[in-house]
Amino acid sequence: MEINITLPLNPVTKKNSQRIVKCGSFSKIMPSKSYVKYEKECGLYLEKDDAPIAERCEVTCLFYMRTRRRVDLTNLLEAADDVLVKYGVLADDNSNIIVSHDGSRVMYDPKYPRTEIIIKTLEEERE
Repeated sequence: MEINITLPLNPVTKKNSQRIVKCGSFSKIMPSKSYVKYEKECGLYLEKDDAPIAERCEVTCLFYMRTRRRVDLTNLLEAADDVLVKYGVLADDNSNIIVSHDGSRVMYDPKYPRTEIIIKTLEEERE
């Protein structure tokens, strides 16, 4: 099975500009306001009626950025995985479900920034 998803939003990492929020006597690290907004907007494109994918799969993410500013691919992948789990596309983002991100990369498109996600379920490994 293969699922193709396009999120027509400028990709945002989860770790940049994190906020430290005081909760009584301790502090808590929260995602940036821009990530929280991005995550919420992603939900408009990820409504699913099917059960979340809980089998082994390869998730390829093509991030088309608005600028050529350097960005961390690992942080973009973490944000994409978390969004897919939050909106029920994937059951979890652990290594038993997402077995690879092969082919994922960052590119430049100032006119149409977006994230293209291809999820391919894999056959069970033979022992």
